[in-house]
Amino acid sequence: MAGGGVKRGFSFGESDEFGFNVAHNPVEVHDLQATILHLLGIDHARFTHRFQGLDQRLTGVEEANVVHDLIS
Repeated sequence: MAGGGVKRGFSFGESDEFGFNVAHNPVEVHDLQATILHLLGIDHARFTHRFQGLDQRLTGVEEANVVHDLIS
């Protein structure tokens, strides 16, 4: 994710000693997708597509949040 408004040269979050579980600052996939759409200038709450008669969002039906700690 180099460039495009993302902070450079840092790691966000930590895993446990085995690298299996998140220990600090977890980021869900939907939150990461909302952050990427925000950097592209797209409102993730309004970005929908029609599938089987319903409007579906890329970030899912649950609330997704932009991770502002990743943005410079």
